[in-house]
Amino acid sequence: MWHDIQAVLFDLDGTLIDSAPDLGAAADKMRVERGMASLPYELYRPMAGAGARGMLGVGFGLTPDSPEFADMREEFFRNYEQCMTQRTYAFDGVEQLIATLEAVPMPWGVVTNKSMRFTDPLTRQMPLFARAAAIVSGDTTPHAKPHPAPLLEAATRMGLDPGRCIYVGDDERDIIAGKAAGMKTVAACYGYLGASSDTLHWQADARINSPLELLKWLGKR
Repeated sequence: MWHDIQAVLFDLDGTLIDSAPDLGAAADKMRVERGMASLPYELYRPMAGAGARGMLGVGFGLTPDSPEFADMREEFFRNYEQCMTQRTYAFDGVEQLIATLEAVPMPWGVVTNKSMRFTDPLTRQMPLFARAAAIVSGDTTPHAKPHPAPLLEAATRMGLDPGRCIYVGDDERDIIAGKAAGMKTVAACYGYLGASSDTLHWQADARINSPLELLKWLGKR
């Protein structure tokens, strides 16, 4: 249990929201429009945390080194922009978690590698994020996670010492970034974690299997 925490920062996709259905749909639309068979959503979901790279890898076997990757990525981005909140929702327990933090009150924010092109409209359309004290995207600063710059930017915007913040994320790069920023780190062991992920190796300060488990580390439950 930590008693000196003043704010909580969260990763977005796979930590606060489940955007995998919309990400998968954006890639699968590309397949269908090319006369290819639709793929089961279950194939896309484990790679949702990797964004366009993951979705195009599943849908077309592409890598960032593939000659057609850049054009296909832009097509994927356009598809995603058109559907990004159709099937996306907050994970079970997230609304209650945020409400509990706000009742303390304890400010909270978002630090994601999603670019502002998508983060801004998505968070505007989901009422939950109107109450966030800071929202930092992957291109808000010159560096994305695992570099600590986005997390430090969020702490600055909130007027807080990074050492008094927690960062919660579902990817190893989140834990690397949080540690580099001097924050307590929490591995979200739900969301898009594949079978190959071993969160123990991330060496986070804590691990949670549901959003509400965070409260016990804050002494709020």
